[in-house]
Amino acid sequence: MSEQTAVIGAGVMGETLISGLVRSGHAPADLLVGERRPERAAELQERYGVRVVDNLEAARAAQTVALVIKPQDMGAVLDEIAPALRPGQLLVSLAAGITTAFVESRVPEGVAVVRVMPNTPALVDEGMAAVSGGSSVTEEQLAYAESLMASVGKVVRIPEKQQDAVTAISGSGPAYVFFVVESMIEAGVHLGLPRATATDLVVQTLVGSGAMLKETGTHPTVLREQVTSPAGTTAAALRELEVHGVRAAFLAAMEAARDRSAALGS
Repeated sequence: MSEQTAVIGAGVMGETLISGLVRSGHAPADLLVGERRPERAAELQERYGVRVVDNLEAARAAQTVALVIKPQDMGAVLDEIAPALRPGQLLVSLAAGITTAFVESRVPEGVAVVRVMPNTPALVDEGMAAVSGGSSVTEEQLAYAESLMASVGKVVRIPEKQQDAVTAISGSGPAYVFFVVESMIEAGVHLGLPRATATDLVVQTLVGSGAMLKETGTHPTVLREQVTSPAGTTAAALRELEVHGVRAAFLAAMEAARDRSAALGS
């Protein structure tokens, strides 16, 4: 029998991970899901062919356990599954702000811990995940954790001290992008465009700009300058963004997110 992987927590991100693992070639028979709600369990079993069990059984049977739960639930879930955990097992935590040291303090010695900060574009296989290893993780285990997240997007390995900054940049980042899109659509309506037209214009502009960044590898400053003619419309708009301190506001916002991430983990 091949090694089993368990996913505890089958909310949106948990299901995203299950779906990505199945699509990337993990056999559904080797995937266990820890989920208490019977109707949710039935839904997941039917959709992906995975086995849904209670958290304790998932922890007992699997070699790797992904904890896709809210930070405030982490303590209780670790207390629940700790009796079933054993040295050499791998715990992958996807909870914002929770340190590997916190997880290690709640589980038997020798259980390897990897901390992951994912983001919601994983839903469309365009996620950005940052992974950091705890004190007893092997290179092989770290690589396996990376492969789990690679099923739904891109992965980088970072020192754990950078995780709060990553949370602020890419973890919360989609919300900032959606906020900008929302603002641009509202502006389009104010300028006299039908909302549907404004939405099409803004969404495709965002998608196209993202593709240019990714595919050309050109620095964003250069790409911005290519759109900005001297004394033109774009220059007039960018001047207003600078006058209103948008750059400084982004910095302040991400500092606040970083500080909140650190507070969640303390």
